[in-house]
Amino acid sequence: QMNKKIAILLWATTPEQPASCTMPFVYAAVAAAMDCEVEVHFTGLSVRLLVDGVAAGITSEQTGKTVYDLMQEASEQGVRFLACSMALKDYVAAEEAKIPEYSGAAGAASFIMRNLDPDWRVMFF
Repeated sequence: QMNKKIAILLWATTPEQPASCTMPFVYAAVAAAMDCEVEVHFTGLSVRLLVDGVAAGITSEQTGKTVYDLMQEASEQGVRFLACSMALKDYVAAEEAKIPEYSGAAGAASFIMRNLDPDWRVMFF
């Protein structure tokens, strides 16, 4: 039985490191297209990618698309985008709008539970 659930943790994937922003969403979309349940957990400064306009302002050198385009493609495949509630408090102002693809908050315990669950595989970017 192949595992069909993948949780991806973003921590080095930040708007300040645009070259790091492409592949997590490519991997997420590919996994979802292979009928995997996929969650992307945004931690630290990666939560800035969930702010409306931030990812749209970063163009991927690898694909020529914006990072937001890649996020939308992943979301259309069913990928869920979850943000660390601590990181949201630290790095996203209350008045900043989030992208429509944002699925909600999930703290460290949520990702740890995925890591401990034998049905899930985890990746880190």
